[in-house]
Amino acid sequence: MLAPFGVEVHAFDLPHFQGPSAVLHLMSVLSPISHSRAVVYEPLAPIRLLEFLRSRNISWLTVNDTEVHTQGANILTVAPDVVVLAAGNPEIEGKLRESGVTAHIFNGENVAVKGDGGPTCLTAPLLRR
Repeated sequence: MLAPFGVEVHAFDLPHFQGPSAVLHLMSVLSPISHSRAVVYEPLAPIRLLEFLRSRNISWLTVNDTEVHTQGANILTVAPDVVVLAAGNPEIEGKLRESGVTAHIFNGENVAVKGDGGPTCLTAPLLRR
């Protein structure tokens, strides 16, 4: 259905975090930050997804076990290498900045973290390029 528009669709198994009723969408595990980089929480990333990223020469920065709970893996990219990240994720914020990414930080304590929805969940992008 999307092939005429030049869109490829790839399916990956979705991980469940705290049992089958707690299935996460992939944007809670992987956030693209440019055409060649992403942020990934590896323990929940499907192996086939990591292999797919490698096959496309997409590198990634890893999120630690603590920061996945404060939406450190759920990052909104507003332009290549320009992202919006919930506050309270100093390790991944540092990795992003050290790799040349501009990180806009917002206080998501009462919105993103308590509601289990990072900045990608709080927006509805109409167009991505």
